[in-house]
Amino acid sequence: MIITSRSNERVKAARALQDAKARRETGLHLIEGDKLVRDAFASGARITTVFAREGAAAFDGVETVFVSESVMDALSTAKTPQDLCAVAETPDVRCPAAYPEGLVIVLDRLQDPGNLGTIVRTADALGAAGVLISPDSADPFSPKALRAGMGSTYHLPIYIGSLRDELPRLREQGFVCICGHLKGSETLPAIGRRTALVVGNEGQGVSDETAAQCVPYRMPMRGRAESLNAAVFAALMMQTIGNRMPE
Repeated sequence: MIITSRSNERVKAARALQDAKARRETGLHLIEGDKLVRDAFASGARITTVFAREGAAAFDGVETVFVSESVMDALSTAKTPQDLCAVAETPDVRCPAAYPEGLVIVLDRLQDPGNLGTIVRTADALGAAGVLISPDSADPFSPKALRAGMGSTYHLPIYIGSLRDELPRLREQGFVCICGHLKGSETLPAIGRRTALVVGNEGQGVSDETAAQCVPYRMPMRGRAESLNAAVFAALMMQTIGNRMPE
């Protein structure tokens, strides 16, 4: 059987997951694209349903629902939809009692899902221990953030929690919290095995409340630009901190 109507109940339920409210209410999210669906499945994501374009091969191990090209176009937010979309259970994003040792990336009110996904991908590539995201940031399980993450969203722990509560807990657990700040020192503090890098909002940077919990750092710049794109700053800082972390 091939679903050809966009009004089909299963299609409507899946399409609703393009909206953050529906994702929160159902505990589900939508994965778009062949590679991302397969990477998520291989990484242990709990996929409930795969929607496959008519003529594509069935997806092994999960119920596959075949749909027409117009339905796949409706399911996908991408400009060029691929052959697969999937509905998956959103992982547990509650903050842990004890944070893992290593570099924890903290995102303070980051608004661009593309930036957020890119930072998650970079954190994965550079061996970060996890990513803590403030609740007023972009949703890491939105379609755009997942595409930018390129599967890394399922490779390392993602936590969502109030920075007012979590930054003091990180400090209590021995983490040195460093934030990018235009008024910060151009000298990094000593880097140990427990370091948190805080990346702020694209336009406003970190909040004053967040900055008060951190060592403010201003990255030296030789040109005339005052600041960097949040994802670029995060990548450069992750590399710098990672190179200084003890083995």
